[in-house]
Amino acid sequence: MRQETINIYTIEDHPEPDLCYDWIRNNWHDLGQHCVEDVIESLKVLAEKIDGKLDYSISINPDRGEFIRITDYDEHALKDIYLKRDDCPLTGVCYDFDVIYGLYHSELETKVLRMIHKEGEHIYSDEGLKETCIANEYEFNSNGSVI
Repeated sequence: MRQETINIYTIEDHPEPDLCYDWIRNNWHDLGQHCVEDVIESLKVLAEKIDGKLDYSISINPDRGEFIRITDYDEHALKDIYLKRDDCPLTGVCYDFDVIYGLYHSELETKVLRMIHKEGEHIYSDEGLKETCIANEYEFNSNGSVI
């Protein structure tokens, strides 16, 4: 009979947490997808409420040919929504503010993509990954892979 012992670590007690961060970055490419989906939902609701046409390609990672356009919309309806923007009147998510403000000030693509890319930078930073690991109680092998 052969018996083996493996050490299992949390991110906080792993002797080399950088191994864990590298493993996550190399294997989990959708950590920020929930943010992208929330932004898309805010954009869809905004376009619907102002009778606009939405066209987009959004990624948490920059330089993937992203764009956002809402065209042929009712400017009066946008102004009414803009005046209520602090209440996140579209979906109730904080991204409502960003899409409303961005479109009203003709900065939709710039503002929203900059914001989502910044969010992605944080999510995949050591600090962001540590927060995710602690919140989800992930455990790791000594080589940094998630168990």
